[in-house]
Amino acid sequence: MEDMLLLKLGEIVLKGLNRKQFEQKLIANVNRRLKPFGSFNIYCIQSTIYVEPKDEFFDMDAALEAAQTVFGIASISRAAACEKDNDAIFETAKSYLGGEIAAAKSFKVESKRADKRFPMTSIQISQYVGGLLAEEYPDTLVDVHNPELTVHVEVRDLAAYVHGPAIPGAGGMPVGANGRAVSLLSGGIDSPVSTYMIAKRGISIIPVHFFSFPYTSEMAKQKVLDLAGILTKYCGKLMVEIVPFTHIQEEIREKCPEEYFTLIMRRFMMRISQRIAELNGAKALVTGENLGQVASQTMEAMAVTQECISLPVLQPLIGMDKEEIITVARKIGTFKTSILPYEDCCTVFTPRHPKTKPVVADVIEAESVLDIEGLVNEAVAGIERVKLTV
Repeated sequence: MEDMLLLKLGEIVLKGLNRKQFEQKLIANVNRRLKPFGSFNIYCIQSTIYVEPKDEFFDMDAALEAAQTVFGIASISRAAACEKDNDAIFETAKSYLGGEIAAAKSFKVESKRADKRFPMTSIQISQYVGGLLAEEYPDTLVDVHNPELTVHVEVRDLAAYVHGPAIPGAGGMPVGANGRAVSLLSGGIDSPVSTYMIAKRGISIIPVHFFSFPYTSEMAKQKVLDLAGILTKYCGKLMVEIVPFTHIQEEIREKCPEEYFTLIMRRFMMRISQRIAELNGAKALVTGENLGQVASQTMEAMAVTQECISLPVLQPLIGMDKEEIITVARKIGTFKTSILPYEDCCTVFTPRHPKTKPVVADVIEAESVLDIEGLVNEAVAGIERVKLTV
């Protein structure tokens, strides 16, 4: 009996001629994520990734937990492999799931015969194995409609596999399969969630944080790095680009009308983020904007903010309710860190009466007194880079 994992593919199964590329990327991601927990043979056959230990030195509990954070996997089963033989399947079910069957009030066997050369049909396998298990565990009722426990049998190309109910995977697409994007990462609730959601669509992430020391503290910067560290479980290794933003904000405060402070500041963020994207081969920017949440997130304000760049801006939270965002933040583990009381640069020099329906031409005129190119170049030249791994 061999303890292993069966990882069922998600959206990849809908791909056509390029499906192999997605599978290879997913296998590489699984390999990287599970490497700390043992040496595994990882391969893909018939829309399933097999994770088999190569030796006795592995932590399958940790590997199972890690596999749940890999995008591209629809479901995960911890299984036991055995010969494709009726009695071997029964013996494996008894030894591997016997404790669960004995503890359950009712059970059934559900079989899938992917290898059509196997002489019994799926129904026949279920009847045979289920009958023997019913004799072995007479105190556990057989209930084919609403069982407390379902014993799954899969007869596949290389072996037969026995497992209990599958657990949900992370879903989505393999990180790196759909290109790269720069994600604006603040210390709030929204931007870590938007980063997670875009990574789930197969995008490799380059996080960018705008740091305004001494108006924001070193603890505020560390908070963002902690958030990025949490996201590495899902996104893989991250190179966080920390942009010095103090001089830009001071220039805006001194030379621009107060009602445009936030809009001009965000236009600089977009310009700098696009420059970082160009330097790293990224094809889009990602923001945590949520329509109508604050003054800078009206349709007019977002149009002004994005007017100064050419890259597309991905906004996965745009139509979500705040409670929906918080639910995701709790699920991925960023919420408690996000609510720590360290302010980010977006709270520096906040105007008392910000423009909610700005006109592009007016904002361009308001920022024309600034050395835009020089300030962008200065900020990009001063970037601090912090590498984070899982």
